[in-house]
Amino acid sequence: MAKLYDFPEEGELVMATVQNVKNYGAFVFMDEYDNKEGFIHIAEVATGWIKYIRDFVREGQKVVCKVMRVEESKGHVDLSLKQVNEHQRREKIQQWKNEQKAHKLLEIVAEKEGLAVDKMYEKFGFDLIEKYGTLYQAFEAVVADPEGLKKDGFKGKWVKNFMIVGNENITLPYVNISGLLELTTRLPNGIAHIREALESAVNDTVQEECTVTVLYLGAPRYRLQVTAPEYKVAEEELRRASERAITNIENNQGEGKFTRKEMA
Repeated sequence: MAKLYDFPEEGELVMATVQNVKNYGAFVFMDEYDNKEGFIHIAEVATGWIKYIRDFVREGQKVVCKVMRVEESKGHVDLSLKQVNEHQRREKIQQWKNEQKAHKLLEIVAEKEGLAVDKMYEKFGFDLIEKYGTLYQAFEAVVADPEGLKKDGFKGKWVKNFMIVGNENITLPYVNISGLLELTTRLPNGIAHIREALESAVNDTVQEECTVTVLYLGAPRYRLQVTAPEYKVAEEELRRASERAITNIENNQGEGKFTRKEMA
């Protein structure tokens, strides 16, 4: 699978394979980032006292980790296992499986186009990820709205093959999309105001068939996710939800920012 960025961001969830377990921690390869190495200190393996680290991690094991610190100049990434809850773990594993499937589907598109899959990413794959968050969500979008790619400015012979492959392989009961919401305020009771802003994003949903949820990534970052029966509806509700939260926090002397980039 191809990624837009060479390194993950702090707060992101990543899939990793345990390579080497020591008494002081575990070294892993991050599957989604060209197997770049990451390190899980023993204090971040599990809560409480750890007598035998291999009771929790072992070589070859697939794990979901939260990125705690990134030093790109040194190629160093600190990870945590204990700060990933069960819901996050299951969700990340499903997303990872979806992206593996999407990569396989892109290989089919590449075969139809007579090009290598790497060329497909360069030609349009990275642009799709930038627009829709993940490659799988791009396939979901084209199934939900056959004119979606065209409306979003994508064109070329590949569009037809992309649509064919998506419709043949993607079942779309519901669409899940998300983005990164950042909220800050300098007021003494800022936490209460941020909670109010997040509640406005979740509780004031315009479309009855939509569900808006918020996942805490680490202040001031929150993952805003929308589940809806159609991609267009989900995108509109995600836009409205982020605007509600930002307007609310600005009314309380704070600042808000929303980016569509997918956060795990």
